[in-house]
Amino acid sequence: MATSSTSFFLSPPLGIPKHRHSRNRGTSTVSIRRSRRGTCSATAKQKPNPRKTEPSRPYPGAVDPVGFLSKIGISDRAFAQFLRERYKVLKNLKEEMSTRYQSLLELASGYEILGMHRNVQHRVDYMEWAPGARYCSVVGDFNGWSPTENSAREGYFGRDDYGYWLIILEDKLRDGEEAAKYYFQQYNYVDDYDNGDHVDVEELLKKIDDEYWEPGEDRFRKSRFEVVAKLYEQMFGPNGPQTEEELDDIPDAETRYKAWKEAHKDDPPSNLPPFDVIDNGKEYDVFNVVDDPVWRAKFRLKKPPIAYWLEMRKGRKAWLKKYIPAISHGSRYRVYFNTPNGPLERVPAWATYVKHDVDEKQAFAVHWEPPPDKVYKWKNERPKVPTSLRVYECHVGVSGSEMKISSFKEFTLKVLPHIKKAGYNVVQIFGVSEHKDYSSVGYKVTNFFAVSSRFGTPDDFKQLVDEAHGHGLLVFLDIVHSYAADDEMVGLSLFDGSNDCFFHTGKRGHHKYWGTRMFKYGDLDVLHYLLSNLKWWVVEYQIDGFQFHSIASMIYTHNGFASFTGEMEEYCNQYVDKDALIYLILANEMLHELHPDIITIAEDATLYPGLCEPTSQGGLGFDYYVNLSISEMWLWFLMNVPDREWSMEKIVTTLMGNKQNMDHMLMFAENHNQSISGGRSFAEILFGENSSVLSPGVHNASLYNMIKLITFTIGGHAYLNFMGNEFGHPSRVEFPMASNNLSLSLANRCWELLNEELHNNTFNFDKDMMKLDKNEQILSSGLSNIHHVYESTMVISYMRGTLLFIFNFHPEDSHERYSVGIEEAGEYQLILNTDEIHYGGQGRIRCDQYYQKTTNKRVDGMWNSLEVPLPSRSAQVYKLKRILRI
Repeated sequence: MATSSTSFFLSPPLGIPKHRHSRNRGTSTVSIRRSRRGTCSATAKQKPNPRKTEPSRPYPGAVDPVGFLSKIGISDRAFAQFLRERYKVLKNLKEEMSTRYQSLLELASGYEILGMHRNVQHRVDYMEWAPGARYCSVVGDFNGWSPTENSAREGYFGRDDYGYWLIILEDKLRDGEEAAKYYFQQYNYVDDYDNGDHVDVEELLKKIDDEYWEPGEDRFRKSRFEVVAKLYEQMFGPNGPQTEEELDDIPDAETRYKAWKEAHKDDPPSNLPPFDVIDNGKEYDVFNVVDDPVWRAKFRLKKPPIAYWLEMRKGRKAWLKKYIPAISHGSRYRVYFNTPNGPLERVPAWATYVKHDVDEKQAFAVHWEPPPDKVYKWKNERPKVPTSLRVYECHVGVSGSEMKISSFKEFTLKVLPHIKKAGYNVVQIFGVSEHKDYSSVGYKVTNFFAVSSRFGTPDDFKQLVDEAHGHGLLVFLDIVHSYAADDEMVGLSLFDGSNDCFFHTGKRGHHKYWGTRMFKYGDLDVLHYLLSNLKWWVVEYQIDGFQFHSIASMIYTHNGFASFTGEMEEYCNQYVDKDALIYLILANEMLHELHPDIITIAEDATLYPGLCEPTSQGGLGFDYYVNLSISEMWLWFLMNVPDREWSMEKIVTTLMGNKQNMDHMLMFAENHNQSISGGRSFAEILFGENSSVLSPGVHNASLYNMIKLITFTIGGHAYLNFMGNEFGHPSRVEFPMASNNLSLSLANRCWELLNEELHNNTFNFDKDMMKLDKNEQILSSGLSNIHHVYESTMVISYMRGTLLFIFNFHPEDSHERYSVGIEEAGEYQLILNTDEIHYGGQGRIRCDQYYQKTTNKRVDGMWNSLEVPLPSRSAQVYKLKRILRI
């Protein structure tokens, strides 16, 4: 998106920061003297206490690089030392940043000057980072793809010391038009004002003389040497001395002043300000010069004539009459480099819109600068962040029911209302950034600042986000900064012809298994790019949060493909990339400073220590982390373990994860991985014909609901569901690729299944499960109290908040009166039951059994118990309705 600015910098400001500069120049001596005096006096008055050896607590805002270790009970010295060393590297990096940028937010604002931007003057500025290039130009359909017409050379517009190239594209005067005479005559292509479109310059200058200056005030403005010349003539006469040798002794100031007063005593009154000199009888040449206080106050109230200059600004109509844009909205372009290995053309790294040819062999950037009347205008404000997150994960391209790539507009019209109806409060989208290979699901990103043109335009995506906000939905992106596509035409690989621009060289620069490139996170300019990309999505598209994809790929040089035993040494050995960890710290610091309510989620299969701890306490600063082991457990049970042999202890242990981080855990039974990555969705296993490990003759819809319910309610403060799983979508997603002859037959969602009884019943339960959290605040309540885990009966029971959850996973055994412990005596009402007929169950609990009263029988170590009907393969949720006092 083109933007306007009043100034342009070839590179970020250099030199010592202002705060360091002023401290060194002005206050250092005073501070040192005061410090010495304070130390001497303290030494004279009291002696140090030798018993006081404990370090003082850090002051508010201080950083403790190992602060979270004691909190979560880690006493590993090697890991603590690693954290201290990592903090030193971070401090040094921030020191280096301060020599080029005033703040972290400025470092993350590269999109404001890099890429293609309209200047307030009649020109367009293009900047690119390409330190390995020898020559740079912009080629496109606007200049006949000429590599010489719009170019930059080192020392001429050129390249600065950091490898940033600047190219200025001058707007072209139309035939018969003349260039503006005055520098302040701005013709702005973007802004739609017309104040100065019909104002004559000479008339305006005369207006300034008449209205702004009073008679006589503009006299010396027109002839700035008049005062000097007259003063010289008064002192030395019309034929004064021409050389220093001819100069006689100059009378003292008092004598000169009295002579001047005598000579001008008969002058007529003047509008010029009156000055006078008060002689205090001093012998030396210093006098008090005073002016008229009335005139001084009047002068100080006079403001610079900015309003007159603003009248000179020409709006879009005047601009269109006078100029032809150097590059117009919708123009295609690329950047041209001359490199040590020869010339090459690339899609600009900071391009905000990229399109491909029909065969996808060629790609080009598209200049996105719509006229003011067509610029997207936001209608809705960001919703407030809810206390619990119910996340609906989706992919725009496969969101339609037809065998085609669905669009942003179709998603906005059809899917967003369904998400709202389903009871979710967050929509998380993956595959939004431009990617060349559609079969990669969008994870092999080529252009990080561009929304994928497969789904629509930048304005189409803005409308999607805006409408989501109107529905009360937050919008998260699944951001991929852990690697990049290795494409050398569209992507960043070998961008400027060298191998050390954005990525590591050699093996370190390539993912071992995925064929992608690995970023060089220790490079300040790479950080400039990645952090700016995060801020870009928040500022330009009003994104509310990010899930950082596959963190293990970036923080380990083995890309996470190693056997983890849980030893702390594995988190601080030679295979851990400090620079990648530091990037994540900076990303979280920057995002939370930019937008305090933003949500960041870490997807890390290795559960790196401190993922969700504050950066000031040595953590990485995420708000949530994804528990990936839960879906793996459920899939293993469904595919490999007969349902009579499921371990209740294994279910509880896996679902609870690390209790010390339960507050930050995002739970899901299955996400897109089970449906897309060549696997089978749970619905396909349960509702299909190949459920060989499940007991025959048992309806599996209830088990499907039970899996989701216990995952949703047992722990964590956030829950995620992949698009379609809320109604038990039975088919996997398969993107077009060579192995399926580029078929789109499975790259969609079968929304018509909602009209079938099985899938409609499943959706009813999922919807009521979301409503249960909305009404009872389950996810935002404290941790669950698990008090009943029986392997023989396959029953799990726990309390969370005021709700009692009971699960019977046994495929056959039902119980007429099953006792579970309860802390609070009272009457409990059944508020959710997976065995309801409209949920796909068998309706085995009678209406008169919906209310149960506790007895004072001790069960599960609790003072009271509740006897409930417990059909096989079912789950119930009870709510305390009335407390009984005993």
